[in-house]
Amino acid sequence: MLHTYPFHKFRLPRRTRVAWWVVAIVVIVAYVWAFNTFFVGPTGFRWRALYGDPSYPEGYEIHGIDISHHQGEIDWDKLRTAFIQRSPIRFVIIKSTEGASHIDENFKDNFYQAWETGLIRGAYHFWSNSSSAREQANYFLNHVKLEKGDLPPILDVEHKPQEMSTADFQREILTWLHIVEDRYHVKPMIYTYYKFKERYLSDERFNDYPYWIAHYYVDKMEYKGEWKFWQHTDAGKLPGINGYVDFNVYNGSYYDLQQLCIKEDSIVK
Repeated sequence: MLHTYPFHKFRLPRRTRVAWWVVAIVVIVAYVWAFNTFFVGPTGFRWRALYGDPSYPEGYEIHGIDISHHQGEIDWDKLRTAFIQRSPIRFVIIKSTEGASHIDENFKDNFYQAWETGLIRGAYHFWSNSSSAREQANYFLNHVKLEKGDLPPILDVEHKPQEMSTADFQREILTWLHIVEDRYHVKPMIYTYYKFKERYLSDERFNDYPYWIAHYYVDKMEYKGEWKFWQHTDAGKLPGINGYVDFNVYNGSYYDLQQLCIKEDSIVK
């Protein structure tokens, strides 16, 4: 005989049901955060299928790229003759260090090959909230030796510690900038995305620094302040590089770009 049982006998205890709901909510929130951070957010890897082909802003004649170990081993002979929108590549900006204990595994080779290829080169330090500004500045200076004709040192800053006030965060960033400026006697450049700049680096003390602004998949830069470089897409494709690479434009002429570079008498040995 088939026995039937009241439905309520199969229901989970109330505490168990509440616990399952809490777990489900946490999983959903974590998924949304991770998806936005790594694929959609302005500093994430992005799900390029959402955006399609890279955009090419009009009115700029000086094009370049930025690279790290994510581009793998680069065929510099092919890259040497590559074009972006019928314009030769004029500069390459290379990830060097991160925090106070990490150097990009391809930095030394990329930095040398960029010089060998005849491109104007630059090196950027990726800011970490896990180390002090002084530790990070000294680590960068110990591992990166910029020379005459290189771009000024660059600080890539995209995250502020939640527990740190904006004023304290700004002091930390300024500490890094001042230490590095004392070595090279040139204003370091700041890389960030435009909303982060407006929210955390709007203090007038940052106005004298040249900016490299990230703003993807738009025809026009929305940042209203002065800027030198615009990273306009992370979906670029070039001969010699497997996968995607960031495309950038310089806001000026090639002569202006050369004038921005380190002069021989600016270097402290």
